Amino acid sequence: MTDRRDNPSGEDSLIARYFRPLAADPGAFDLGDDAAVLQALGDDIVVTTDAIVEGVHFLAGDPPDTIARKALRVNLSDLAAKGAIPAGFVLTLALRAADDAWLASFARGLAEDIDLFGCPLLGGDTVATPGPLMISITAFGRVPGGKMVRRNGAKPGDRVVVTGTIGDAVLGLDSLKGGAVATALAGDAAANQMLVGRYRVPQPRSALAKAVRDHAHAAMDVSDGLAGDLAKLCAASGVSAAIDAQSIPFSAAATALLGRGTVGIGALVSGGDDYEILCTIPEASFELFAQDAVRAGVAATSIGTVIADTSPPRFLDGQGREIVLARLSYSHF
Repeated sequence: MTDRRDNPSGEDSLIARYFRPLAADPGAFDLGDDAAVLQALGDDIVVTTDAIVEGVHFLAGDPPDTIARKALRVNLSDLAAKGAIPAGFVLTLALRAADDAWLASFARGLAEDIDLFGCPLLGGDTVATPGPLMISITAFGRVPGGKMVRRNGAKPGDRVVVTGTIGDAVLGLDSLKGGAVATALAGDAAANQMLVGRYRVPQPRSALAKAVRDHAHAAMDVSDGLAGDLAKLCAASGVSAAIDAQSIPFSAAATALLGRGTVGIGALVSGGDDYEILCTIPEASFELFAQDAVRAGVAATSIGTVIADTSPPRFLDGQGREIVLARLSYSHF
């Protein structure tokens, strides 16, 4: 994402108008070079990348500012789950056309989140595409040396903990597509708006990054569904887990839809796009972690226990019976 100011092209003008004002970090060199400098400051640099694609991760009619926020926030969610503090990001934007109104809204949403999360734009690229709109972000975070929290550290006896609420995003998407959720919530605009908002604009738990780093044995963000992502974490750690399905935190709207039979628990735990933190906390540290979560203003709920087994995690109902899930998670392929 560099511009040639002596002989600007259309792409250069686009970058200068919408993105150079966002690149305030000195290491971005005002987007006037081919690369940026990110100072390590004695920490390890954590790197993560995610792309969002029109028709897959957002809908064609979604507001541009929410698309920008989602593109950045899904990456910030990964950093938070690793215990990392945001340090900066690079952006690749594939556009069908350079629409000024769309780009102005997109840049405005991105600018607001840059300020909110303290994660500056360092550079990137803009390209034309005949296909769907695509935004790819690579984000960088900092952790003290050797302190990044990986998936593979869960130990038997750890509590399985998840932040926020699970399943709202998949309900919001169903509503936007005019599905059963839209029909069920036709008379409840506030609940519908909340669910749609959870799909369009994730809430990365950056405020909890230090607590995850200080207390968690293992962690990852929930992007493809709680059931599937828990299975990935357990497999990486060589353990299993028993989950009390009644303890899984659902929003009031999701709970109401469950009670009415509009949606089943399987859809909520496998739907994806939650962007919450899933972590395992040793019993001796759980109260300290819970206190840190309260101070950070992030809800954190203990939903089960890590067990010494290599079978897939089990989700149990109120009578201790296993809930059979039709699928574990969203999959692109």
